[in-house]
Amino acid sequence: MTIRVLLADDQALFREALTTLLEVQPGIQVVGEAADGEEAVRASAAARPDVVLMDLRMPVLDGIAATARLRTEQPDVRVIALTTFDDDEDVLAALRAGAVGYLLKDVSAARLVEALVAAARGETVLQPSVVAQVVARVVRIPADAEPSTHPLSEREVALVRLLADGRSNREIAGALYLAEGTVKNLVSSVLSKLEVRDRTQAALRARDLGIL
Repeated sequence: MTIRVLLADDQALFREALTTLLEVQPGIQVVGEAADGEEAVRASAAARPDVVLMDLRMPVLDGIAATARLRTEQPDVRVIALTTFDDDEDVLAALRAGAVGYLLKDVSAARLVEALVAAARGETVLQPSVVAQVVARVVRIPADAEPSTHPLSEREVALVRLLADGRSNREIAGALYLAEGTVKNLVSSVLSKLEVRDRTQAALRARDLGIL
């Protein structure tokens, strides 16, 4: 499968460098570029990418607002925030707007490609430091609070802890000595039991239940 990618960033030099980097990767095709959020929404409608790499701070329409519009107008398009900033408010705003991933611009080429592949498969892709920020920022449980009951098995608890660390299905499979297909089924089961729609929300819900 070829993953179609659209780049949205207000720095032309960065877009050019990223295009050069991605075009040499097997299975990745850059199908468009945009210099602001408004242009990103229009370009996405025309090019129909699988994934948009979205800078957050752009003119005309910022990346968070553009992500929210894509979620409403083009729900099949996956957005990964790719930015220099990792403060709590930016991370949370991007995820609430509908981004399925949050990466910093110092990410390695290999990790970026892995994130694109994972996002195209419908997975959430976050740097471990970002997951820790989200959990710490959104859910705060008093130290003396009693853990809530939860519906997960021991194996599912182990899996959700790895999800919270930002591990991919392949990494989880290796850690738990399971087939990757089994991990995929377990992830679906965990999302269903926790009544959430993605891995990020699963991590937050697990923290709320005292699992993490």
